[in-house]
Amino acid sequence: MTDAVPAARPPLTIRMHAADNVAIVANDGGLPAGTVFPSGLALRDKVPQGHKVSLVDIAAGQAVRRYNVPIGYALKDIPAGSWVHERLLEMPAARQLTGLPIADRPAPELPPLTGYTFEGYRNADGSVGTRNILAITTTVQCVAGVVDFAVRRIKAELLPKYSNVDDVVGLEHTYGCGVAIDAPDAVVPIRTLRNISLNPNFGGEVMVVSLGCEKLQPERLLPPGTIAIADQRGEAPELDVVCLQDEAHVGFMSMIDSIFAQAKEHLERLNRRRRETCPAADLVVGVQCGGSDAFSGVTANPAVGYATDLLVRAGGTVMFSEVTEVRDAIDQLTSRAVNAEVAGAMIREMAWYDAYLQRGSVDRSANTTPGNKKGGLSNIVEKAMGSIVKSGTAPISGVLAPGEKLKQKGLIYAATPASDFICGTLQLAAGMNLHVFTTGRGTPYGLAEVPVIKVATRTDLARRWHDLMDLNAGTIADGEASIEVVGMQLFQMMLDVASGRRRTWAERWKLHNALVLFNPAPVT
Repeated sequence: MTDAVPAARPPLTIRMHAADNVAIVANDGGLPAGTVFPSGLALRDKVPQGHKVSLVDIAAGQAVRRYNVPIGYALKDIPAGSWVHERLLEMPAARQLTGLPIADRPAPELPPLTGYTFEGYRNADGSVGTRNILAITTTVQCVAGVVDFAVRRIKAELLPKYSNVDDVVGLEHTYGCGVAIDAPDAVVPIRTLRNISLNPNFGGEVMVVSLGCEKLQPERLLPPGTIAIADQRGEAPELDVVCLQDEAHVGFMSMIDSIFAQAKEHLERLNRRRRETCPAADLVVGVQCGGSDAFSGVTANPAVGYATDLLVRAGGTVMFSEVTEVRDAIDQLTSRAVNAEVAGAMIREMAWYDAYLQRGSVDRSANTTPGNKKGGLSNIVEKAMGSIVKSGTAPISGVLAPGEKLKQKGLIYAATPASDFICGTLQLAAGMNLHVFTTGRGTPYGLAEVPVIKVATRTDLARRWHDLMDLNAGTIADGEASIEVVGMQLFQMMLDVASGRRRTWAERWKLHNALVLFNPAPVT
């Protein structure tokens, strides 16, 4: 008796809009030349999974359309059934930042969503944490090794005694000295680190380790009045700083003992905190994609967009970011702004980043990675159309410059570079307490400061990385689930993870990336 061999799936393409003249191949492993589709279209070339096939003859110079948007112009005639890849396309010029539709699209009528809650840690300033973490801020990279040593000792000897504290993390970075700290753009890394120190998951317990001679002195990083949470007398607490160059420190272990002793005081206060029922409106979710492929805009990102709409309807906050990955859809963004002021702020951030790239003699096309292209994304225009759908359909109610802190709820555009690590760092500074990250090629990305829910765009990735991906959106492309079903699954997962009822795979394996501050100012 022989084992039954599963029947091969019929050839399948996914077309995003009726006006598109290309579609992507959905079959695992792609399809060989000669494959005939039910429509009668025959493949002239072998086409990898996620890559585009021309549905009709496309003449040289004619627009290649996906998402009903020209993602490029044919460099030569492309017969129907051909593999359409980046070498056959001329990328369109960037959309000008003038003459844009400004807040001209009526906000959709999204009914309020009530009754959804999670168990979180309420802070004195009204923010809510999804985790209860002691964070140790550093003013300069020079102290990173000492802080790492101290954190390992604190986790081994102290943390087990405080069962209500989830973790101890060092906020290490590469900034603080050897930089033009008074340059205009130096405000970006400084306010980023300042606002990360005040993230809701840290419960207002601010502890700083300084070297002593660095340019970024503790009082400049966290000026008086920065720490909003008051002590029992109603007074603003003094900044808790361990300075390694203090004369009191004799030898390395003296430094470690000082950090250890101060950490104990903060851990005792954090340990008294308890989870309480909070409305879903207290969630602040950052959404991002990395290792994207052609399925990102078909499965995972639309599901995230659906969950985004649910959370905004519930009164919560969602941040979408990545300037170069939405730049080519700027007209879609300005038309969804709640007013002209918000639209103008988006244009301002795009223009600032355009100038930043120009100073470095690069353009937006440098964004698309070899992995993106291997996954079927020909250029940044195609990538942007799939990226923007993470934002859902809600009106855009606010804009943040890099490193700024949230001051309102709703759907927020937080301007960041597209780099996974820098984007996540800046969203931490804005105040996110939960992160959602979609990937098609696969990445073990994680953050120590907030839980990161990883969403796979393809079933094959979810199968191979079964203990790294938290949710498989590939079921949408497989025809087994709808965007709405997967979006609701993600929304429920967000509430469970925020409550501590469920840990993400990155948390289980303790996988996290280092903080990477965005520093557009000069290094001296």
